[in-house]
Amino acid sequence: MRPSVALDHNRDELRNLVSRFRVKNPRIFGSVLHGTDTDNSDLDVLVDPLPGATLFDLGGLHVELENLLGVRVELLTPGDLPEKFRNQVLDQAQPI
Repeated sequence: MRPSVALDHNRDELRNLVSRFRVKNPRIFGSVLHGTDTDNSDLDVLVDPLPGATLFDLGGLHVELENLLGVRVELLTPGDLPEKFRNQVLDQAQPI
């Protein structure tokens, strides 16, 4: 299944899931945003960690997102993005 289809079918559940972890502002970027995703693509998700967020929050959210959507998910924070294209991704990313 294309990640864009999985996202469209589970958008509300995804938002509810994200709210259970110490992150905010879930956004998509990459091939799903540009409409070029395929069955082999992953879903690129960007979140902002809240104070007190740990790797357990991010790891737990990552696992839950993949279980919900049934596709590979690349879960990143702005600090995870390479500096050379961080601003471009942040400018283009769209809220889920």
